Amino acid sequence: MRYYDHLIFHYSKPGRCGYTLPKAAAPEVSTAVPEGLRRTSAPALPEVSEVDVVRHYTNLSQMNFGVDTGFYPLGSCTMKYNPKINEEIAALPAFAAIHPLQPVATVQGVQAVYRGMEQMLSAITGMAYFTFNPCAGAHGELTGLMIMRAYHRSRGDIARTKVIVPDSAHGTNPASAAVCGLDVVVVKSNADGLVDVEDLKPLLGPDLAGIMMTNPNTLGLFERDIKQIAALVHEAGGLLYYDGANMNPLIGKVRPGDMGFDIMHLNLHKSFSTPHGGGGPGSGPVGVAAFLKDCLPYPHTDVQPHDDLCLVTPAKTAGRVSAHMGNFGVILRAYAWLLTIGRQHVREVGPIATLNANYVKELLRDAYKLPIPSVCKHEFVFDGLINDGSREGKEGATTLDVAKRLLDFGFHAPTIYFPLLFHQALMIEPTETESKETLDAFISIMHRIAAEAAEDPDILHAAPHACPISRPDDTTAAKHPVINWSDLQAE
Repeated sequence: MRYYDHLIFHYSKPGRCGYTLPKAAAPEVSTAVPEGLRRTSAPALPEVSEVDVVRHYTNLSQMNFGVDTGFYPLGSCTMKYNPKINEEIAALPAFAAIHPLQPVATVQGVQAVYRGMEQMLSAITGMAYFTFNPCAGAHGELTGLMIMRAYHRSRGDIARTKVIVPDSAHGTNPASAAVCGLDVVVVKSNADGLVDVEDLKPLLGPDLAGIMMTNPNTLGLFERDIKQIAALVHEAGGLLYYDGANMNPLIGKVRPGDMGFDIMHLNLHKSFSTPHGGGGPGSGPVGVAAFLKDCLPYPHTDVQPHDDLCLVTPAKTAGRVSAHMGNFGVILRAYAWLLTIGRQHVREVGPIATLNANYVKELLRDAYKLPIPSVCKHEFVFDGLINDGSREGKEGATTLDVAKRLLDFGFHAPTIYFPLLFHQALMIEPTETESKETLDAFISIMHRIAAEAAEDPDILHAAPHACPISRPDDTTAAKHPVINWSDLQAE
């Protein structure tokens, strides 16, 4: 067996151990545990030495791909490098050892971080206030829609239950609206990949709660008609919600509040350099215009008359969305990042991300189909290969094949088959933290893959060739997962 074929149970030998603890003075089985819940036999845990444990999990960690190990051009997710100074600050005992239920008077420093972060994000986005309670981007979307609904209800306007979502939107947008009990209506894109204003106009009316947009949109294109869209939606009595997943190219250059948006969320684990992926933790703070302050979820940090920071419940609050005030460690990392790069350099984030994306796009458009050739922002979308190698009796290479082949060269695959506007979508976002040398290496490999596809697509069909796992049966894995040792033995 290769090391990556092993489970920790494969190393288990009866009686082997890595560490022994003193025998507990307490009874082996507490009488406080109901008899029906007590074990009749010891759990089937692996018996292994310390060195076996260390080697096993170290080997497993080396099978993972992350932004610390290679280029991660995952479109719509902004997988940028996470500076290690942020980790050091988040690990300081004064922050790491606090308890969420401490009296607020004993954690004024923590409250100052919340307050300072709120002020910095407000300056960057054009919003007036932020709540940090949401624990992820989609959680932020739901919170923002709850604020939208609370606002309409506070005015007795309960008929406003319709939310408009572009056909290019992130999938979480309609999902969040549905979870919030709102009705989703889709507005079409025009030939330029932007919201079709003429298709939007008939959807407006007295039942409109708002519209959810991201700008630049999921194709990486700036919505040039945003001011007109904002005027139309506001005139109809609706609010504009900004999906901050694509905020990275705008940081320091354009503010959603200035475009006319009333509510927005940010992904600190995307645009603000905090760790992303692996199941979390995340942070999806929600910003609002001044007139929506009373609809924020509780608790919310505010200033008392004597400059003490306290927790308040807004008068028309949308409710409570998390147990405490979000994932403080993630917020602290983003706070450290903003202080590190400062007011001057935060203005460079968006332009460099946009430059990198256009550089990659222009140097690959000779080999990959570019359905919308205009200038993009932080990301762009190809629609498969120009020459996929298909011919009589020969199946051509697909977007999935390209993604799998990239793994052989140490690059993570971009986002594939999204957005749904294109059949063979390949969505690439390089971010501002990648060097020209890294981008050139990626471009070179993408050209090599295109050449392989044209000459012998079977090379791509069989990829990856150098990974521990090649192409698992995703459907079977989802329907019949093997999740414990006894199930594996039964096979």
